[in-house]
Amino acid sequence: MIAWLIALPVVAVAFLGTRLLLRRRGRAAVRLIVAADVALLVGGLALLTVALSGAPAQASGTQATAHASGSGSAALIGAAIAVAGASIGAAIAVAYTGAAALAALSERPELFGRAMVIVGLAEGIAIYGLVVAIILIGKA
Repeated sequence: MIAWLIALPVVAVAFLGTRLLLRRRGRAAVRLIVAADVALLVGGLALLTVALSGAPAQASGTQATAHASGSGSAALIGAAIAVAGASIGAAIAVAYTGAAALAALSERPELFGRAMVIVGLAEGIAIYGLVVAIILIGKA
């Protein structure tokens, strides 16, 4: 959690810096943006390496607590990734199927039931992600 609190201002500053540099429109600005992106990538990889190394960041007296909370936090992160991925996938699926359903309904209104079933199947993707998240949280 602390890593996110540290990384959020860095990402905000990088975003604002990129916006200001792109207003100049020059090769130097593009080179500077690429250099900043590489620096952020290296920093992010270093932060990810430290976070996933498994070494306890607390004193030796609380090692059991660190290992116990590590598995729970990994399950919660996995649950968040499952819900986010499934929600994004469902949004994309509903966008395409919904647009196709509206186009079909404008020509043949009697296809309403079939169109809603197809859109409902696309929405089911998000429910699968939620079920996986509930299973993962139950394991934590």
